[in-house]
Amino acid sequence: MKISQSKIQKHDPHEMEDRFSILQQEKETLQDIMDKVQDGFCDVDLNGTTERFNNAFCEIIGFPPEKTKGLNFREYTDKRTASVVYKRFNEVYKSRLPKKMIEYRIKREDGTNRYVEVSAVLRYDSKQKPIGFRCIARDITARRQAEEEADLHRNRLEAIFRSVQDAIITVEPDQKVIAANEAIHSICGILPRDIIGNIFTDESNLCKRTCREVMKETLQNKNAIREYQINCHHRLKRHQRVSLSTSPLRDPEGQFTGAILVIRDITRLSDLERELKEWHRFHNIVGKSSKMQEVFKLIEDLADFETTVLIIGESGTGKELVARALHYTGNRAFKPFISVNCAALSENLLESELFGHVKGAFTGAIRDSQGRFQAADSGTLLLDEIGDISPLLQLKLLRVLQEKQFERVGDTRPIKVDVRVIACTNQDLRAKVDRGDFRKDLYYRLKVVEINLPPLREKLEDLPLLVEYFISRFETKFKRKIPEFSDQICTYLMNYPWPGNVRELEHCIERIAILCRGETVSPDHLPPEITEKNNFESVKVASTPSFLASEEVLHALEKAGWNKAKAARFLRISRKTLYKKIKKFNLLATQSTE
Repeated sequence: MKISQSKIQKHDPHEMEDRFSILQQEKETLQDIMDKVQDGFCDVDLNGTTERFNNAFCEIIGFPPEKTKGLNFREYTDKRTASVVYKRFNEVYKSRLPKKMIEYRIKREDGTNRYVEVSAVLRYDSKQKPIGFRCIARDITARRQAEEEADLHRNRLEAIFRSVQDAIITVEPDQKVIAANEAIHSICGILPRDIIGNIFTDESNLCKRTCREVMKETLQNKNAIREYQINCHHRLKRHQRVSLSTSPLRDPEGQFTGAILVIRDITRLSDLERELKEWHRFHNIVGKSSKMQEVFKLIEDLADFETTVLIIGESGTGKELVARALHYTGNRAFKPFISVNCAALSENLLESELFGHVKGAFTGAIRDSQGRFQAADSGTLLLDEIGDISPLLQLKLLRVLQEKQFERVGDTRPIKVDVRVIACTNQDLRAKVDRGDFRKDLYYRLKVVEINLPPLREKLEDLPLLVEYFISRFETKFKRKIPEFSDQICTYLMNYPWPGNVRELEHCIERIAILCRGETVSPDHLPPEITEKNNFESVKVASTPSFLASEEVLHALEKAGWNKAKAARFLRISRKTLYKKIKKFNLLATQSTE
């Protein structure tokens, strides 16, 4: 067969050399790039023996380049690990699909262990026959150590979380429960598995759910609440008392991520405290007399009941303090507390103040206005001096109490509200009813439960406590020390009838705090009406001068086991004052100090 010369291809030797040179340069460039990357690169055959690699791969496995070439993966892994690695690479071989993040431990030439993360893909020859694997390796030792430390820390926290006796609940901003420990079952009667993943407010009908209101407060305002004490009114634990603490949760960047609630059962502690001492102070109301103790007990009993309450007492006896105590010890504690003085406004203004008005309802009504009832929705409304409202407002108020709805002035659309009403008065409403000045049906609607506050002259045994309380308050306010009262001053105070009650006493102590500049309080620092002789009556002084008798101090010390701090709290005085009493009564002579 004759072949044309034009069809014979001849290769130029120089051209072949140029092509080889270019290929060599590309190979060297590729190797240079491979050696500069931080991740390890290697090609291995189907048996796992290294054929090609970069410097980073040598640094990761800890073998020099001359030992790395021809090194099989079984030489730097233990038998168990080698079996796992083989299975993973075999999966790549069978599926023909890349496999990412094969994690295993290797043993370097120097004997140290490292963790690597390997991604593998099959390599093929020109005929698409598998000839090995191409791998990218990364040293993840630091990450694994951090994860192990985090796991250890997490396990410790979980152990603590499980072992503490306080119920702990964490929620996301939408109130979805993230975690809850076992103590929630013993305190709340809820199993952790029943609450985790659900909305916190949806769980359990066993109690009044006051803890949910506390949690809402933290979620809404992102403020911590510390040791807020409530009575659970749990159906299965009717006398259970708990302390609630909440705190906002934030991520490392400071972003708000939810809240944590800690519920501590303090039932036994509260019972012990009641056994050790009388209840001398309740929500800023001070008193140890039997009459005040009855008031405190009644407030506690009424706190979680949605009934109306009528508070009766002379001016200055602290009626608003009692109303606030009823609100802040109950389920509505984190809802609005709105007060309106019924005696300070005319009939028309009071109606608008209570119910609101619409634009144009009367002259000057230039815009719609919300009334106090609407502002107090879901909370408490205090109607102070209720005895002074007009018959028309009495009728409208009765309707609100009965139907839980009202109309704004100038409007016909009813507005529904959920408001707890507390009324206060210094008048004899029963007498006003008899005279026809006050509606009988409204009187009995308000007087579901009545709290009578005694005047100060009927509870003089509380006067020393009140004096100590006001002294402490004004010392803090004016940042100055008030001298101890002399025997004469104590006698003046104990024999005065106090027509203005506690408010008058408060103003008296404030006057002393302002005027007294010397080392003793003199009669000149008292209001003139207190020192006038015609105001003295044959009132027996309940305590010795300086208010506290030696027997009272000694009893408190013995009850506290001679712990000065506890004894001072029992007596409602400072530790410094207690030391003065101990020295004055020479109590150190018979008892040893701690």
